[in-house]
Amino acid sequence: MGQIKIFGIKERLHPIRVQVSEVIHECLMDAFQYPKEKKAHRFIYIDSDSFFYFGGRTEKHTIIEISVFEGRSIEAKKKLHRLLFDKFENQLGISAMDLEITIFETPMHNWGIRGKSADELSLNYKVNV
Repeated sequence: MGQIKIFGIKERLHPIRVQVSEVIHECLMDAFQYPKEKKAHRFIYIDSDSFFYFGGRTEKHTIIEISVFEGRSIEAKKKLHRLLFDKFENQLGISAMDLEITIFETPMHNWGIRGKSADELSLNYKVNV
């Protein structure tokens, strides 16, 4: 299971939201062996006068927060980072300097899904990759 939040300046992020979502999901399927049908992306748009970021960043600055069940290996997480940085630059024109990625992992028993604790569910995909 995963919930993805994508933050950015509305005027920059909204027009490319479909492509951003596709790129993120492709990367998750590759790095985390994520099922194609498991896609939960939320775009959070920020007015340009309310988004403060470090020097060297531009109005394309994008933040991705990925909440997932714990269990992915360090190698899988690093692969996800590499894929996202590469595809954001090459397919979306957003440089590595303008992309921040945070992965939040929590135990399955911290998730409530379909009326159950997630650790009681039968999943159709692996978490330990």
